[in-house]
Amino acid sequence: MANYSFLTTWLLDSPREPVWEAIYAQERWPEWWRGVEEVEELKSGDEIGIGTVSRMAWKSLLPYRVEFEVTIGRVERPHLMEADAVGELAGVGRWRLYEHEGVTAVLYEWKVATTKPWMNLLAPVARPVFEWNHDWVMARGGEGISRLLGCPLLSSH
Repeated sequence: MANYSFLTTWLLDSPREPVWEAIYAQERWPEWWRGVEEVEELKSGDEIGIGTVSRMAWKSLLPYRVEFEVTIGRVERPHLMEADAVGELAGVGRWRLYEHEGVTAVLYEWKVATTKPWMNLLAPVARPVFEWNHDWVMARGGEGISRLLGCPLLSSH
């Protein structure tokens, strides 16, 4: 398997709570996040969401859909959510939110491995394309959440 480690940061001119609500409500991501084609809840978790299992399908400018399931394993409202992924990508995603003077920093860590044989075979030459693809999708998320919340996206990288 080919391993990838990504760190994305969005800086939003918004208090943390509405940003948290938008990120926490994964089932609504397709409404505002270009690249998220489907989120289907397969199993409900507990009262704070731990144990929730969802199937996700993502597509960017590349002519390929990536599908995987995520299981929420940790929620510390309103500043941390962590999930394990299995499927075409396998690993851990972690959202961290920080607020200072009405501005929220969103940090997303995504440590995954590709599980499809063709992805692993192409990884030595396609790694830059896969990394660009991830960055493109995450940039669309930053733009989408700022539109959803009606607040400026001060930075995205």
